[in-house]
Formats: sequence, C-alpha cells, structure tokens
Amino acid sequence: TEETTEETTEETTEETTEEETEEEETVDPVGADTQSTLDAVIAAGSMKCGVKTSQFGMGYLADDGTRSGLDIEYCRAVAAAIGLDPDTGIEYVLATGSNRFDLLAAGDIDVLIRTTTWTTSRDADLNADFAGINFYDGQGMLVNLDSHPGANSMDDIDGANICVGIGTTTEGNLADYFQVNGLTYTAVNSADAAAAKSSFLEGACTAWTGDMSAMVAQKWGIEQGNTTMSMAIMPELMSKEPLAAATRDNDDDWNDVVTWVWYGMLTAEELGVDSTNYASQNLSNPAYNRLLNSSLGLGTETNPLSDTWMQSVLATSGNYAEAYDRSFCDGTGVFANCLIDRAGTQNAPYWEDGGLQYAPPMR
Repeated sequence: TEETTEETTEETTEETTEEETEEEETVDPVGADTQSTLDAVIAAGSMKCGVKTSQFGMGYLADDGTRSGLDIEYCRAVAAAIGLDPDTGIEYVLATGSNRFDLLAAGDIDVLIRTTTWTTSRDADLNADFAGINFYDGQGMLVNLDSHPGANSMDDIDGANICVGIGTTTEGNLADYFQVNGLTYTAVNSADAAAAKSSFLEGACTAWTGDMSAMVAQKWGIEQGNTTMSMAIMPELMSKEPLAAATRDNDDDWNDVVTWVWYGMLTAEELGVDSTNYASQNLSNPAYNRLLNSSLGLGTETNPLSDTWMQSVLATSGNYAEAYDRSFCDGTGVFANCLIDRAGTQNAPYWEDGGLQYAPPMR
C-alpha cells in the first residue's frame, strides 16, 4: 500500500515499537499539572491522542484519510467514554519512536496509544503512567524465503543478514536470543522502518526483526506491492512486549478512565455484551447493570463520567472482540481472514481460551 504524505514525511523517524536508543528515550520531564487532564480535555472539547500512522492493524492512516487499527479503536473508545464525539472530538498526533514521551510530558498529547511497550525504565523515568494493555506482543522475525528456502523456524536462518536498529533494545533482544540458541547472524543497521524495508527489498538483509505485529503489518504492506518475494514470519518470539496506553505521572483520575475503558471493553466481551445488544440486556442482573448504568466513581469531581459511559463505548468501538476483528480480520464478526489470529494467543480472553486479556472486577 502506498504510504500517505504524512507517513512519508515522518518515516525517517517512525520506527517499530522497540527501535529507539537509550539516548532517544532520555526525556526532561515536566512537573505534573495540578489540573486533571480529563478536566482540561472536557474544557477544550477535544482530546489529543498520540498514535502511529504506518502500522496496519494497530495504527494506520490510509490514502483516503481513514484511520484504522486497535490503537485507533482505543482512542475512539476513550473519547466516547468522556462524552466527546469520536468522529470530530479527537486530534490525532503522529507520535514517533523518538518523540512520543516528549510529546506526552510536554502536554502536546493527552494520551499515548501507540504500540508502546510497558517497561520499568519508561514507567519510572519518563513521566509516564501506563494504563490498559491492549495488545500483548513480542519481537518476531520476517524472513525472505527466496534466500532461506523452506525456513519455518529461527534455527533455519543461522548466518542470516538481519535488519535491526543498531544500539536499540531490539538489537539486544536479537543478540541474546541468537547467543542462547547457538545461532550466528550479521546485523544490517536500520535507522528506521523505512530503511529496513528498503534493505529487505533490495536483499541487503534476508531477515528483518521487530515487534511481531509490526512484522505482520510490514509483510502485508510488501505483499500489496509488485513484488515476487516469498516471505514468512517465524513462529518464535524473542521478547515480551506488552503494548499499553500511557498518561502523564500523577494524573490519576485521567489514567483511571483510560485504564477502565479498556477493562470495560474486556468485561463486555466476557459478559457477551456488544455493540448490537447492549441496549437489550436484562438489567436485573447486577453485573450487566453496573457495566451499562454506573459511573463506578470514574472521572473527577468537576467531570464525573456519565452513568452510561460504557454504552457510549460499546456504540463506538464495541467490545474487545469487535475491535480486534475490525483491526486484524475482515470485520465480519467471526475472526476470518486475520493478519494475526487471536485464538490460542496471549490476546485471547483468559476466561475462554487461556489468554492474558483479563479485566479486574467492575463493581
């Protein structure tokens, strides 16, 4: 798929989730504002959401200006929960690998929902508090099968030239994995996703590593072009990458809203409540009534959430299953033709399929 003008302009700094150096991550955080971001957003009548534009399935901006992906669904759900129009009340801000925490700390975005891994140093040092984990990811490997015929495991690409950002955590994960498994490789320095894609297509590297969701998106994008390259993604994961929303430190009321919007979407799925049936639920069941008709104390004294905030979320983005189906599958409601299957993965619901997507009690 052709990249948009915005993506082309920014692609020199746009990287996969973990492809930043420690120097890029260094932020001089500002002090926490005494006003809740929720109150500021309501007063402004608009929410600034930091997102990606180039990763299909998570944050993608099409040539016609439409946005899609799980991160976009989450942004829209938060806006709906606080009473904004999700179609007109969101200002999307491109958050790159190197500037996203600066944007958050400076107040240039109100919430960061952009394939960002929750790590200790980010939580402690970057003036960020993490919220809902909307996707459990891990570092994967995209392989050129023309160069590695029949490869179906990392063991089959021993000695490969691999595109990776030098000096990044992605490189560290790669080095650790290959050392532990007795494999060798040659690193091909990739300053950003655009450089890696160019090197991969030109044959300078015969494999490319990054977040699994990003590798799936890149494979899909390459396949939309005029290429005869045969590709496959290896099944192994080299790291754990819980991708979460983030707000500024000490902004508890706002962080609570962002967190529980996600948990609300998970709870709705658990209860079998979706965008098509939320209005017809039997409210004599206390669990359904709390989900659909209670603020549960969320919001600020000035701007408490409406008792029907989850009804607004469901009308906008549906439950987690619906949002996932639209983002990664064909949106028909049966998880068909998915770029990344959900069943049997960490993103499956815990109560049904042993996954990690699990919400604390809403009560």
